Amino acid sequence: MPDTIRYLLDGQVREIRGADPTRTVLEHLRGDLGRTGTKEGCAEGDCGACTVLVGDLTTAGDAVRWRAVNSCLQFLPMIDGRALMTVESLTAEREGALHPVQRAMVESHASQCGFCTPGFVMSLYGRAIGAAGADDAPLDEVLAGNLCRCTGYGPILAAAEATPPEPAPDVADALRNLRRTAPLALSHHDPIHDASRRWVSPRSIDDLVRAAEAHPTAIFVAGATDVGLWVTKQHRALETIISLGEVAELRAIEARPDHLVLGAMASYADALPALSNLAPDLGAMIRRLGSTQVRNAGTVGGNIANGSPIGDMPPALIALGARVRLRRGADRRSLPLEDFFLVYGRQDRAPGEWLEAVVIPKPRPGVVLKVYKLTKRFDQDISAVCGAFALEIVNGLVANARVAFGGMAATPSRARGCEAALIGRPWSADTVEAAAAVLAEDFQPISDLRASADYRRIAAANLLHKTFAESRLPAASTRILAASAYD
Repeated sequence: MPDTIRYLLDGQVREIRGADPTRTVLEHLRGDLGRTGTKEGCAEGDCGACTVLVGDLTTAGDAVRWRAVNSCLQFLPMIDGRALMTVESLTAEREGALHPVQRAMVESHASQCGFCTPGFVMSLYGRAIGAAGADDAPLDEVLAGNLCRCTGYGPILAAAEATPPEPAPDVADALRNLRRTAPLALSHHDPIHDASRRWVSPRSIDDLVRAAEAHPTAIFVAGATDVGLWVTKQHRALETIISLGEVAELRAIEARPDHLVLGAMASYADALPALSNLAPDLGAMIRRLGSTQVRNAGTVGGNIANGSPIGDMPPALIALGARVRLRRGADRRSLPLEDFFLVYGRQDRAPGEWLEAVVIPKPRPGVVLKVYKLTKRFDQDISAVCGAFALEIVNGLVANARVAFGGMAATPSRARGCEAALIGRPWSADTVEAAAAVLAEDFQPISDLRASADYRRIAAANLLHKTFAESRLPAASTRILAASAYD
């Protein structure tokens, strides 16, 4: 099996042998290559100072799709077979002259200390070339993952408006020459921890099955937006990692007559159009789930598999009746998503078993789906409470109800008592009042830095009242919208 990482940087092939597979792309750029334009601000994907562009061949291999990502959360093997651009790449193409994005930043006085500027430049350059997540998104959404502490955002937005579109670099031929057929297998001995680390990148489902059987205790990595923090923040020494990023079958998104199938490697950026078609509230929630950089790397499957009690996607999918498909060897099984989460930090997944796909039923005509995310700030914040309500109202009665919450318990969970208090009763203020009171019996939330237990209980009940208000008065202004929504 190949044991050398190969990637394209400014038109030149770079080869790396013997690297620590948990070394981040950011560490490689700054420490190995001296490309210090890419900054480390937070090392957790919040500030955007480390933003770079990664180019990858489409599944058909006929084009290159670029995406902005946080290099602090990307492990070095994840750029194998791909193209990489940093802020230095923009001037390299012009023999040291400023790129139009950089020139616009200068002319708009959009930089002060300059620490965050390279990240903004790369996000804006991604917008100029139509990179993933930036091609049809409003400007404030494109830049939601880049933070500035000096100039304020007015001059930066002015620079963005002054930057014209341009063609993306054509590196398809070079990337085709880098494509592999055999799995990438890396091994590295860490003398500090006296441990060996292993990285395997299967190239097909069959390769993945063999790798999972050979390494049943391995950690599966999709976008690394969560596992990356295990290394950068918790300083965990990961021994064996199986990356799902090269298995094309797992990126599939299939819209069928009565359901949607998302492969485990379908990113939020790629899944956004299909999920928005299922229900507008899903699209609105996903646009607040992390930043463009996070949505370009993070996957729906990974968000489920890590089992976070405050993950935003599971409550909405549970309300829709989603199921997960798990596989180990030739054996497959399917179970309701709410049953996948057992207790905090533990899911119904056996050693060597991996999540293959998420199956999401399409809402029946007349079903009301509402999804609410409550946070301290609008963009790129972790939920204090995330509530999802799927209600079927027939002749004024609640024929069916699925209510799910994140942030209210140790796992994303259904509010079964609340559901029972709704089903078969008139869809009225009195019914909602009674069902909201039952929510206090469904959950015993905790207090933490994001919210108190009392706030969570009151907020959860108020979200049910809000669902009623919006279903009866659809013209009522009950939402806090992003600035772009008012334009």
